[in-house]
Amino acid sequence: MTRLTQETSVVPILRMKKNKMKYRLSEYVQGEMVSKELHIHGLYKDSVRKGWVPIHGQKYQAKTVDVELNLAEPKDPEQWVKVRLLFVHGNTENTKATVGKHDWAVFLTTELALSPNTILETYSLRWAIEVYFKEAKQHLGFLKEQSNHYAAYVAFIYLTAIRFCLLVIAKQMQCAVNISTVRQSLCSNSADICFAGKLWQDFRAVISGALDSLKAVLGDVAALVMETIDAHIECLFLQVLQLDPKTLRLEAMDDKDRCLLC
Repeated sequence: MTRLTQETSVVPILRMKKNKMKYRLSEYVQGEMVSKELHIHGLYKDSVRKGWVPIHGQKYQAKTVDVELNLAEPKDPEQWVKVRLLFVHGNTENTKATVGKHDWAVFLTTELALSPNTILETYSLRWAIEVYFKEAKQHLGFLKEQSNHYAAYVAFIYLTAIRFCLLVIAKQMQCAVNISTVRQSLCSNSADICFAGKLWQDFRAVISGALDSLKAVLGDVAALVMETIDAHIECLFLQVLQLDPKTLRLEAMDDKDRCLLC
């Protein structure tokens, strides 16, 4: 990933694993530059363990170490680039019982001028992206299209984003706690309307059968009664879906005109 960001001129901010990958640390010892290759745990013991510094405004301690990382493939010529490692540890000032000496994480960036606050704040944006893709794939139909046409795939990506934006707008308008609450409410309403529609078909069959048996007495009036009932039910569903003329007119008005009408 770091190699790809170098090729595309993008600044990466990555959370690194505590594996055996080597970093080259260069420092002056008695006036001479000395370089040594260490893995994460070696860097922690050599340059971090006793040098934690509190992060202003955060409940963390941190230590930055500027090193070099070889981005070359195993059999290719070495390609060392400068990177900044940010070691982050829970602030033990008020939580000595819960934060251990091994409870630390490390982040990497190729931009050596980034501060610990900036690195952590930027990386935290990743959570919002993860939430979007989880919501999109599980509930908004992302990657569930049944077309083999490329244009259809592109259209579904945009339609998924539009659905998510509509949920965000609904969340803000309803002052909801999160997007999932709004989605569940909308899905519940949709399910209720669907169930009511199916239930009406059963009632309609019963009413229609009863009117058929009274045709000898009512004549053409029986058909008129059924048509009138159908019209009222259709009007009811339009109101439930907020597609009736009155609701549509209210939505077209601005807030001032709506208040005057009310």
